Amino acid sequence: MLRPTRSMSVAALAALLTLTTLFTASSAHAAGVNYAALGDSYASGVGAGSYMSESGSCKRSTNAYPYLWKNAHAPSSFSFVACSGARTGDVLNNQLSVLNSGTTLVSISIGGNDAGFASTMQTCVLDSESACLNAVATAKNYATTTLPGQLDQVYAAIHAKAPNARVVVLGYPHLYKVGGSCIFGIGDTKRAAINSAADVLDGVIAKRAANAGFAFGDVRGIFTEHEICGSSTTWLHSTTLPVDESYHPKASGHSGGYLPVFSAQA
Repeated sequence: MLRPTRSMSVAALAALLTLTTLFTASSAHAAGVNYAALGDSYASGVGAGSYMSESGSCKRSTNAYPYLWKNAHAPSSFSFVACSGARTGDVLNNQLSVLNSGTTLVSISIGGNDAGFASTMQTCVLDSESACLNAVATAKNYATTTLPGQLDQVYAAIHAKAPNARVVVLGYPHLYKVGGSCIFGIGDTKRAAINSAADVLDGVIAKRAANAGFAFGDVRGIFTEHEICGSSTTWLHSTTLPVDESYHPKASGHSGGYLPVFSAQA
């Protein structure tokens, strides 16, 4: 009667040792991660609320996907320097100082402000359809002609400062569900044009990221039906107050959209 009990004890002990080994390895790996979150308002969490007082006008949110990832994984270090309104030049001049050879993970979303996201949206909301389409065309032209070189500079500088890091570049979602449930607001022609600008922007960012050897997190799919006018819970603000939060992800857009996409690439 004692031998089966002893056999079971050995098996249980082996299983326990295996689990302990796996847990220790996993914990050691998590403890070795030095994470830096760079970028613009889509990375800082504008629109997600719960802003960190010390971040000032950068409006870094504890509901933003970098902060949520930090809470879930407890990295050894976490540098959160993404800032509302940031362009590629701002990343180069103001954000790269947190990177070094010990940095192991970097996230960044950048390029939307360079391409004139805010002014294009203002034109499309306030002005005529033709003015909107012209603004979108201008933004697309910038994204395909000027932005690639600016992104290359940023990505090269990140690699130079943090040569051992895995870098995940996050894209931008479609803002609107075309043919969706909205009765008021801009029409579908404008909505489709704005979405097409996001497609061009994401295409450029994805290509430059791939050329740099970085991962690209495409959030358009996961935001489907959660766009403005979508059939599910909306993850994006429409026109709102404060005005700088308009057309940015809500807290639910970070937890339900950006976080899973980033986590899958990190």
